Amino acid sequence: MIPLNLWEHQNAVKTLYAKCVGKVCEKYQISRMELDILLFLANNPRYDTATDIVEIRYLSKSQVSGAIKLLEERGWIDKVYIGDNRKTAHLKICGGAAAVIADGKEAQEIFFEVLMRGFTQEEIERMKGYTARIWDNIDGCLKSGSQ
Repeated sequence: MIPLNLWEHQNAVKTLYAKCVGKVCEKYQISRMELDILLFLANNPRYDTATDIVEIRYLSKSQVSGAIKLLEERGWIDKVYIGDNRKTAHLKICGGAAAVIADGKEAQEIFFEVLMRGFTQEEIERMKGYTARIWDNIDGCLKSGSQ
């Protein structure tokens, strides 16, 4: 028996997040994938390639590639190549994306505020540790192919 009912409610968590960021997507006429990529790059500056996004977020290459292309067309991200390496494009956020990212981060803050309502800071810190351990278990299992 699973000790937590959280897993039964994961779709509700996703729905709440979609509701929080949906207004940002509507305001800027962008897809959730495009917003997710911008926020991922803004929140995780050391992970700046399409491969990083695919591997860390477990997203499909085709969806990420398509969203990156649209973000480039809008002038919100640029591909930068380091040295002679023309295979690995590093994604850099452009100034024109600042408002979108600010609004997206504000939506994320609202989402987390709703999730953490009523928890003490100590409880939140413990939960972060537990969540990190759960993620390590999931990631390790998915990458190794074993259970």
